[in-house]
Amino acid sequence: MIASLGITIAAVLGTGADPSVHAQAGGAQWSQYRMRSHPQMGKSAPLEFEPNKFTFCRIQYNSGGRGWGWATDYPESDHNFSLRLSQLTTIEVNRDEHGEIRYVNLPLTDPELFNYPWVYMLEVGSLYFTKEERHWLREYLLRGGFLFVDDFWGEREWQNWAYEIAQVFPEPEYQMFEIPITHEIFRCVFTLDEMPQVPSINTWVNAGVTYERHDAKVATLHGIKDKKGRLMAVVAHNTDLGDGWERESVSKSYFEEFSAKKAYPLGINIVVYAMTH
Repeated sequence: MIASLGITIAAVLGTGADPSVHAQAGGAQWSQYRMRSHPQMGKSAPLEFEPNKFTFCRIQYNSGGRGWGWATDYPESDHNFSLRLSQLTTIEVNRDEHGEIRYVNLPLTDPELFNYPWVYMLEVGSLYFTKEERHWLREYLLRGGFLFVDDFWGEREWQNWAYEIAQVFPEPEYQMFEIPITHEIFRCVFTLDEMPQVPSINTWVNAGVTYERHDAKVATLHGIKDKKGRLMAVVAHNTDLGDGWERESVSKSYFEEFSAKKAYPLGINIVVYAMTH
């Protein structure tokens, strides 16, 4: 099912891959390029809230992270995911008067956060929440918000995340649980028969494997429910959907194997599930 799904999405989207762009570019070079291309990176962009339209809202944080931390893959992944969501579903995305896609990044402590029902956080393997951040993340989720966590690898990073989210929700009824492959989130739009593991493009090109650490060979999806049974957070471990969105045009083979078959299908499923439950 996954193979045919990938072909279908690839046919709808087209790869858009430019053969002159080489995936071998190192992480440091890529970061420098993006810093030059996006000098406003790291600043929260003012954005008029559009009700009934999806806005990709990325969470800022000041602690931990690898290199850029919260801004990893930004802004290409945010833009590309929003575009593909609009192409592959009937969901409208936030656009300006010229039709350009708009996205936002906000700290957990910003009151504007409550305007956005779906938020994205990544590189959580080294972060720590301040007391204020814990309070507002808890409030946001219990009031109906939805959090998607992505791109952290291995046991050490998992333990760090598990500890930090337990400070937000110390009660046993809010403990994380593994979401089974039979759950609706794996089939509400696209049917996935396994939890997809998406490596960074450099890992794939340079090492030829799908895992980024020796203890990260199995990708999992965990969830947190509120007391009414609503899934309010989804946590993807040992996978990097954001790179599948960001780097879709860098390599035709990477697009076909990971962006089209895995990163977009699961990401779109998560958004649609969150918006309809």
